[in-house]
Amino acid sequence: MNYFQEALQKRKQDGTLRTLKPKTEGIDFYSNDYLGLAKNKDLQNRLLKEINANPQLISGSTGSRLISGNSRVATSVEDFIAERHRFPSALLFPSGYNANLALFSTLPNRHDTIIVDEQIHRSVHDACKMSNAKKLKCKHNDTEHLESILKRQEGHCYIAIESLYSMEGDFAPIRKIAELAKQYNADLIVDEAHAFGVFGKGLVDEYSLQDLVFANVITYGKALGAHGAAILCNEMIKSYLVNFASPFIYSTSAQDFQWMSIKTGYHFLEDHSELSKQLQENIKTFRSEGIPSPSSETSPVQAIIIPDNLKLKSLQNVLSEAELLTYAIYSPTVKQETERLRICLHSFNTKEEIIRLTKIIKDFI
Repeated sequence: MNYFQEALQKRKQDGTLRTLKPKTEGIDFYSNDYLGLAKNKDLQNRLLKEINANPQLISGSTGSRLISGNSRVATSVEDFIAERHRFPSALLFPSGYNANLALFSTLPNRHDTIIVDEQIHRSVHDACKMSNAKKLKCKHNDTEHLESILKRQEGHCYIAIESLYSMEGDFAPIRKIAELAKQYNADLIVDEAHAFGVFGKGLVDEYSLQDLVFANVITYGKALGAHGAAILCNEMIKSYLVNFASPFIYSTSAQDFQWMSIKTGYHFLEDHSELSKQLQENIKTFRSEGIPSPSSETSPVQAIIIPDNLKLKSLQNVLSEAELLTYAIYSPTVKQETERLRICLHSFNTKEEIIRLTKIIKDFI
């Protein structure tokens, strides 16, 4: 107990103690709701119509999908997702974290190596701890370093990347990495949590890389405004995960409403392409203000590096007092000296709100 107390006290002294707080009223520059679908009234009405027509959608699933929790809704939505992404099959999970745990704890064996980009999601790192495979870190988006690692490996390799990184707000050189994976007979796994919806059905689909990607993870709690995830893969890998992936086997299935809301969200995105276009306009407005950022010019995530915890906290507080909601990222979530203010831009932010945000930041830094 002393150890736990000391660890918490140290975070408190450093100003990095995490606590659960009620939602704050203000202008959203911190959520992952990039296209505003989480609170879109038209989408909500579509979902209500589905529930009214099929009230059983909100019933509990009653068990794991391998026992009593499977349904025609779940399997039909998986077929729908696979068809939309041009993959042979899809397997649904209640969250992206759960999907990554299943993939990386199940597929690699003790003779394999998992090469992860150093900025990959924490869920991948946690999954690697559950695996018997060796894990090696690759410098962020450094294809030369990646190739040097691949050259030294004797066994089979898996490469784990995100197409759009959530902390840096930059894109992976996904086509080059796919070529390297093919050259060295490695299996490439791409997490598209922050790209899906913002860039169509994700960058694997945008670049038609399905044949070069071993598995594609799509999550629905961000631009789709829903919850859950799907692993896109071939039929054999899906069957292997169903048979051997503990996070899938031993989890009670989500309600059918979760699966149906995902399918409804896909249709809504297809009917409202203007949302992603408006988001890009808002990103342009932010970038035009000239605030230094390592993030890509078209990314909805814009990082502002402030390697001073007190200054970072002060800036976040000043913005909060102006009812501009942002999120400060401290180590160990990111490396020391790379602490940052993480700005998330949305289709519903107005130009005036973005200019007000950037003015305060520029005056402060």
